[in-house]
Formats: sequence, structure tokens, C-alpha cells
Amino acid sequence: MKREIIETADGSKTIHIVDLDENYHSNHGALQEAEHVFIQNGILAFKDKKHLSIFEMGFGTGLNAFLTCLYAQENDLIIDYDGIEAYPVSIEEMNQLDYDSLKGTENSTVFTKIHSTTWNEKNEINSNFTLTKIENKIENQNFHPEKYDIVYYDAFGPRAQEEMWSLEIFQKLYASIKEGGFLVTYCAKGQVKRDLKTAGFKIEALPGPLGKREMTRAWKR
Repeated sequence: MKREIIETADGSKTIHIVDLDENYHSNHGALQEAEHVFIQNGILAFKDKKHLSIFEMGFGTGLNAFLTCLYAQENDLIIDYDGIEAYPVSIEEMNQLDYDSLKGTENSTVFTKIHSTTWNEKNEINSNFTLTKIENKIENQNFHPEKYDIVYYDAFGPRAQEEMWSLEIFQKLYASIKEGGFLVTYCAKGQVKRDLKTAGFKIEALPGPLGKREMTRAWKR
């Protein structure tokens, strides 16, 4: 599929998939969306915990992993992070995205290390953050039960890839989340919330990032 780098409204960049007419991040701002959905309404829900296990569906550009790693080192938090991606983004595309400049030059080595580490192996990015990048499709991935505190669900939207938002996938992820953990996503589509509820989650509607009225947090309680 043809991919091109575009600039979003907050000045940060993202990748546009021409064939799907879909972006990896919001047109309203890649950075603001990632921080709102996965940091403010993700990690901060567990601000008193000192060790978290996180799974990301749609590793993509690595922006969510990068921001999570920075949060961990700034708040003395230990995070084990697994991210799955069927079609890894190239190093050339990463360089064009220029995410390492978003959080100051002192953090550029963190972004570089996230993308230079080997796939399908556990790697230590720093003393606060370990990363396993999984090259696979989620429908083919086996999960350990009750492994994760948080699931970042950042697949392309249901309009572009409806199969990524199936009840079967949500059931698989529900089993992988610890009791008291949650799945968080930018998506607030009615059918997605109904399927999450059928899978066993308790749905919480939250204010969305810029350009979206709502987002969803789904708890395993």
C-alpha cells in the first residue's frame, strides 16, 4: 500500500495510507491525540502503580511507545511494553516523521533506540522501559492470560479495517488483561462499544481528543 508523510494540525507528522484514505494518527494532531488518549486517559488512570504491563495494537510509527517510555522515565515507573505490527514502518519513514525532535534533543536517542531494536525480542530501552516489538497479525497472536494492565488499541478505524474491531479480537484481549485493567482507544463507534461490552468489558465514555467528541475506555471488572 502506498504511504506518504503528511503534517497534522499541531505540527507533528503522521503517515497517510493512500489506498485506505486513512492516517496513522489524527489530522487534528498526531502528538495531541496520542497524549490525550494513551497518556492522560491511559497510564494516568494507574498513577499510583509503579510497575505496568502494556500491550499496543498497532505499533505503527512508535509514537505511543515513545511517549510512554518518556513518561516512565520522568515518573520513575517500570513499564513492560509489547507492541504488535503486521507491516512495520521503515527507518526512512521514521526519519521523515522527525518524532525525536518533539520532546527535545535529549530524548532523541530514546526514539532511535525504540526503532533500532530487533523485532520479536525483548529489549531494554532504559532502566524504566522494556520493549518487545511483535511482527504479526493480531488474529494470529497467542496471548498469556491476565498479562496486561492496559491495552492501547490504536488500529486503523473501523471504516478502513472493520476486521480489526471484531468481537473475537476483543474477547482475546479481554482474556489477556488483568482484573482491574482496561483497554483504551480513540474510537467511540456504537458497534465497537457494543462488541466490547459483549466481550465482558465495562464501558466508560470519555471526552475525545481534539476533533473527536468521545473516546472509549473499557474496564475488566
